[in-house]
Amino acid sequence: MKYLMLIYGNEEIWGSLPDADLTTLIGEVDAFNETLRATGELVDVQGLVSLPRSVRIAAGTPVVTDGPYLEAKEYVGSYFVVDVDDEQRALAIARDYPGLRFGTEGGGIEIWPLMTDDGADH
Repeated sequence: MKYLMLIYGNEEIWGSLPDADLTTLIGEVDAFNETLRATGELVDVQGLVSLPRSVRIAAGTPVVTDGPYLEAKEYVGSYFVVDVDDEQRALAIARDYPGLRFGTEGGGIEIWPLMTDDGADH
């Protein structure tokens, strides 16, 4: 089963990390990703460019606006997709994500089961 992991962060916290700490964290995330690649569980991983657009219907017409639709201190900064046997494994992977140590103030991970090709959610 595939799961989408949305990585949330707080720009103020990430931006205030000393260079050495940020370099260490990036190395830890790279190692985390390599471990999942080696097990065959990592399907995709990407960082997101901070120029999102939102498209909503206003007065019957699609309107494009800058930025995320919702105002929040946290934002989605990256994602990864895993293909694992069950939800427990997906949760174990999410718990091991190196950036979580900043989770009390700096973000977290949302875990979304992805629909299968036939439209089933499991």
